[in-house]
Amino acid sequence: MRSMTGYGRATAAIGADTLTVQVSSVNRKTLDLTMKLPEPWEELEVAVGERARKFAARGKVHVQIELTGAAGARQEVWDEDAAGDTLDRLSAFAAKQGVAFTPTPELLWEIVRSQRKTDDFPSAKTAQTVVLSTLDLALRAFSAMRAKEGEALLVDFLGRLETLRRNVDAVAVRAPLVPAIYRDQLLQRLRTAELALDVADERVLKEIALFADRCDVTEEITRLRSHLGQFGTLLGTDGEIGRKAEFILQEIGREVNTIGSKANDLTVSRAVIELKNELERIREQIANVE
Repeated sequence: MRSMTGYGRATAAIGADTLTVQVSSVNRKTLDLTMKLPEPWEELEVAVGERARKFAARGKVHVQIELTGAAGARQEVWDEDAAGDTLDRLSAFAAKQGVAFTPTPELLWEIVRSQRKTDDFPSAKTAQTVVLSTLDLALRAFSAMRAKEGEALLVDFLGRLETLRRNVDAVAVRAPLVPAIYRDQLLQRLRTAELALDVADERVLKEIALFADRCDVTEEITRLRSHLGQFGTLLGTDGEIGRKAEFILQEIGREVNTIGSKANDLTVSRAVIELKNELERIREQIANVE
């Protein structure tokens, strides 16, 4: 089991500069991968994405790669002369064509952007090997943290699963007794109202039979135990389990609600409340599982 929350960091030297790779993630229903690389290395995004997807199937994952020198982040340099020359050539070309030329801020930005460069920045081809190897180190640390948090979640789930089973067992023991308790209460109410009837009276038997049918939860308990068994088995499997677990918990919740609606007994109702509370806690935590 792996949590969707994780963080990994690794560094390496590229000449006199320091390469830093950071990978972080939080929970998300699907995989949402974002990356931030220095502009000269943007062509490495495909390779970076392929590696990151091997370590995460779900979650909002962010990969940040940066190169810093002794004085901090590498500074981009704008070649103002080259940008000015490009603007002059465009103006001359427009005049030659008889077209009015009024540079917009957007055009100026595009011209400057096309001429900017980072002083002595290593090319993507030169840096690719060390960038990807450092990324692998960060991803391993990231994966290790997700696995460690997953272990803690697993321990919590197993404990709560046992609580669910105990409460289901309590319902299974109590439920068959409810019709007899109802019979005794019914007869007591009749006697109190001075309408005492024999327990073998057809009307009494019919009322008790109808009540027993309405409050019978045998099928729900059978399905509930089956779902709990599936959930326990799923917790012991590798790989992505979050979506499957959410589905099973939904089915467990449906059976618990049905038992609650049929309860007609304080003891059963208390067990149902405990089941619902534990289910809600599990749902909150399962949202963090990959």
